[in-house]
Amino acid sequence: MISDFIFGRVLIIGDLLLDCYIHGSVDRISPEAPVPVLLRAKHSTVPGGAANVAMNAAALGCAVDLVGLVGQDSSAHEFRRAIGRQPSIDLTHLVEDPDWVTITKTRVLSGRQQIVRIDEEPSVVVAPAAQERLIAAALVAMDRADVVVCSDYAKGVLSDAVLQAVIQAANLRGIPVVVDPKRRDLSAYKGAQLITPNRKELAAATGLPVGSDTEIHFAALAAQEQFGGDVLVTRSEEGMTLLERNGRMTHAHVPKSEVFDVSGAGDTVVATLAGMISAKADLRTAMVIATNAAAIVIGKLGTATVSRAELSAALKSKIDRDGVIATLAQAQAMIEAWRQHGACVVFTNGCFDLLHPGHIALIQAAAREGDKLIVALNSDASVRRLKGEERPLQDEQARAIVMGALRDVDLVVIFDEDTPYETICALRPDIIVKGADYTEDEVVGGDVVKSYGGRVVLADLVSERSTTSIVRKMKTASKTDEPISK
Repeated sequence: MISDFIFGRVLIIGDLLLDCYIHGSVDRISPEAPVPVLLRAKHSTVPGGAANVAMNAAALGCAVDLVGLVGQDSSAHEFRRAIGRQPSIDLTHLVEDPDWVTITKTRVLSGRQQIVRIDEEPSVVVAPAAQERLIAAALVAMDRADVVVCSDYAKGVLSDAVLQAVIQAANLRGIPVVVDPKRRDLSAYKGAQLITPNRKELAAATGLPVGSDTEIHFAALAAQEQFGGDVLVTRSEEGMTLLERNGRMTHAHVPKSEVFDVSGAGDTVVATLAGMISAKADLRTAMVIATNAAAIVIGKLGTATVSRAELSAALKSKIDRDGVIATLAQAQAMIEAWRQHGACVVFTNGCFDLLHPGHIALIQAAAREGDKLIVALNSDASVRRLKGEERPLQDEQARAIVMGALRDVDLVVIFDEDTPYETICALRPDIIVKGADYTEDEVVGGDVVKSYGGRVVLADLVSERSTTSIVRKMKTASKTDEPISK
């Protein structure tokens, strides 16, 4: 699952916000004016904007460098204190400007109901000297980055000069750039690999309707023409749509969840996408995992994060085993869905004619290597060619039913060839497991799996356990048995 991915280092640059929450209860209306009176109970602060992207990326297990602008005020001190709760975020590259006001959004809530929001923002643009310092800080941090995120909240940090310098430097280093955009002109993000507009932002940038799948498609094409990369459109309860540069369009449906607060959900999405890209996942897999992360975070009140454990549990619940017997085509579709949920797929094969402790030990060892286990069974014709006309003792359907009933087996596929080579090529498992009576170079399909970064694992065998030896003992016993006298 998500725990199998090794996340890299993410550089996040953008508008830093401090989100403040005043909680209390309302029992009456003020006699001074027709407004509710809040009896204050508690006050809390959390990092927002680009800093919330950083908090989400760190919660998933990424190392993070954060670049942004704060003032020299009490809100800046509180911002550092709040984000300091996450030790894997490096704040070395924050830029302080005495002329800047640290952006603060204060929300007043009674229960889960927001009554009012109070914003504090600078009345000046980012000075050229501060922009130069932001660029310098980003370039230093970029030396160890695997992915760059530009989190644009339209507060001034991501000016034309900063954007161009950061994206060009990342391109020269071969580092992918992900942008959460706010501009109407998306050409400002040219050179980025991926932008993640929501439906409203896409409509504003393209001037096109975005109500249906078809309209989203044409609007995403228009956005792609502006900046040249991949476009992932977040669509609230309708999930997400990804349009890749090769023209392939993919939809991901968001899991059903109770919606409490959508603030910061876009930050969770972009952080998850960046984390998955840093782990070398493809964009479609990253999108599916990001939809699940978003579904979790909107069920929380206020600006929040999703932990690696939470996300892993949610993904696992989506692909719980069925023990199904599938055709090769069905298996390919199921494996694609597993992979898009971050699963590590393990493969083993055999005749499995009479299931015995040796088989069980192999299956258990294979299941421990990953998240989902596929067992490929030789067909009856294949077994006869390999073992002789007296075999198999059980037909392929019976063997498949027994195998599929095992707790550790997620999918059973029957193949008709003498070896599972073609099946392995079609399914592309991450790991092949065989018994230790093989050497690694003898494992059929091992070269294929290793060619795309997979592994071959040799499992210890239970001694003196095989179907052939069991059959031999049965035949010997039947010859020595005396007829039963009447």
